[in-house]
Amino acid sequence: MSPDDLRGWLHLLSCATRGAARRLLARHGAPGAALKAGRAGWGGLLSSEEADRLATKPADLDQRIRRTEAWLSGGDRRSLLVIGDADYPHPLLHTADPPLMLYLDGRRELLGSRCVAVVGSRRPSPQGDENARHFAAGLGEAGFCVVSGLAMGIDGAAHEAALHTPGGTIAVLGTGPDKVFPLEHADLSRHVARRGLLVTEYFVGTPPMAPNFPQRNRIIAGLSEGCLVVEAAMKSGSLITARQASEAGREVFAVPGPIHAPQSKGCHYLLKQGACLVQELDDLLAELPAGGLPRGEPLAFAPDATSEPDPPADDHPLLRAIGADTVSLEQLAQRSGWPQDELNATLLDLELEGRIARLPGALFQRRRRA
Repeated sequence: MSPDDLRGWLHLLSCATRGAARRLLARHGAPGAALKAGRAGWGGLLSSEEADRLATKPADLDQRIRRTEAWLSGGDRRSLLVIGDADYPHPLLHTADPPLMLYLDGRRELLGSRCVAVVGSRRPSPQGDENARHFAAGLGEAGFCVVSGLAMGIDGAAHEAALHTPGGTIAVLGTGPDKVFPLEHADLSRHVARRGLLVTEYFVGTPPMAPNFPQRNRIIAGLSEGCLVVEAAMKSGSLITARQASEAGREVFAVPGPIHAPQSKGCHYLLKQGACLVQELDDLLAELPAGGLPRGEPLAFAPDATSEPDPPADDHPLLRAIGADTVSLEQLAQRSGWPQDELNATLLDLELEGRIARLPGALFQRRRRA
């Protein structure tokens, strides 16, 4: 990508929503041409507020360009993929909301592989961890690339099991390409970059933020022919991925578990809605025929089935440190005595679980049961 093209892409994506940017690209073909068209060429595509933003150079554009160029120069397998490129993955392109630009680190050719998503709980049971490794390794040995989100638990187990198989693995990040979350997966991230592929749509320097993780799940689902949920609680990120896969016409698979285990309730819900029950690897392979994407029947998700979880019991030291009022990050650091990195990572975990809310001004507050 030329410097001018990079500037155009980063300017467009810094100012326009994906929908607005997609409309501009459909009319003008490239970011540079869209920006040069000016307000006269944006008629009917943008609101006045969107046009005002796009007409003004972003204050941090030059810094964003320098960061991106520095990241690209840091490895010979780092690259950018935009929606018009010849090797843009066909399955992802034909989803409702394909990302317009992706940052890639690793084996770019894996995007042309047949992929299956393997997702699940960040706190799996020992059997769930074993199942994730078994199915991910089996899919990889059968030539499928295993896609997941680099999270703790099922995601990490799936990546590790598939990493050294012929199929390989793709990790879709909820951060910028230069960030690792969770920090415990720093080594795994490096291994995936060397032997598999790291993928993200977020700008270089983007830290972990709770809204980005459900958004990245649509990429996990869109890259894949099917989505296997190994263990999942109700109202979890894994069910969001399964819903997005179903909406894209992909087959959804679920592994059953003990009827009273919280980690099994999401899988049992999926099975009730029509997901394919998986007990053995052959159950998966039989539904992934050669010659194209399987077209699964959309599952009948209840309106609130994939919404935020209810806050669990008050059993976490940071919840006790927050107390009944809003607190700043500085206050929480003083109360808890935790190192900054650990504090930030744990706060994000609690936010993703729906146990705290992040308020304007870097304030935090516990969420209550309805």
